[in-house]
Amino acid sequence: MRSALIGDIGGTNARLALVTPGEVAPHDIVNLPCADYPGVVEAVKDYLERVGATGDNAPQEACLAFACPVHAERVKMTNNHWDFMKSDVQQTLNLSLFKVINDFTAQALGVPHVDTGNLVQVQAGVAQSHSARLVIGPGTGLGVAGVFPGQHAWIPLPTEGGHVTFAPTDSTERALLDVFLQHHNRVSVERILCGQGLLELYQAHCALNEQTPSYTTPAEVTQAANQGDPIATTTLLRFLKILGDVCGDATLTMGARGGVYLCGGILPRLLEWLPKSELRDSFVNKGRMGAYNADIPVWVVTHPWVGLLGAAEALHNEEVF
Repeated sequence: MRSALIGDIGGTNARLALVTPGEVAPHDIVNLPCADYPGVVEAVKDYLERVGATGDNAPQEACLAFACPVHAERVKMTNNHWDFMKSDVQQTLNLSLFKVINDFTAQALGVPHVDTGNLVQVQAGVAQSHSARLVIGPGTGLGVAGVFPGQHAWIPLPTEGGHVTFAPTDSTERALLDVFLQHHNRVSVERILCGQGLLELYQAHCALNEQTPSYTTPAEVTQAANQGDPIATTTLLRFLKILGDVCGDATLTMGARGGVYLCGGILPRLLEWLPKSELRDSFVNKGRMGAYNADIPVWVVTHPWVGLLGAAEALHNEEVF
């Protein structure tokens, strides 16, 4: 039986793999720099050559997840130069089945297949079996999605929840918002809860403290916080506190009694900061609905290939088109 092709493709890297039909565990995983290829077809062909999946072994089915809108026939990547028509790719690669999904839809569909060894508990709770699960994660942006256990398959619930308006909850956040509004007409939660947002949050703290910023990248801010820099430390803790607020609101909106899964590339690097932060407290601090959120389990997902698991799930999932 031929393996199927799966992929999780962002602005910088294309993570490609094969999967045995009927399974979700990827194999022959290769990470390719998108900048090295004119487009998705060239990257896929190079990948298939590398892993020996050509000729009679070439995949006939594929599911690829992309970090951009994918609802139209034409897919144009947001953060790289790849631009293609779905039908052209399917024809060129000689695929009998070709599904294209959003990268955070893949994250959501991958979450039910993550083993407990790749989950770090933030809050204990009781997950209800027939309820939505919230999947949310800061990375290049802020992805927000859900996944629901249907009668026959997992049903993804894609959203644009990262673009809701940021709502400050105290005087410090109101002052920070004023700084952000000097540079942006509108401040969404994604404007703060992403890599670039962490840097801008640090710069806003510097402005409030009338200090010149010392760091110019999110990684530098995180490293400075790890080394005890007071403004970087305050920034990181505020970032996690706001994330807790947003996660709590999204949980109420979605009715996510099945649990909350924190994904993305940032949080697995901040695990030691979680117990020091107000993330859990702000998640629960919802007035009359505090008890509702306090009973819902929250985890950080540390599995490195959640998107590939989701692409594998989507391949023959009748709820994914």
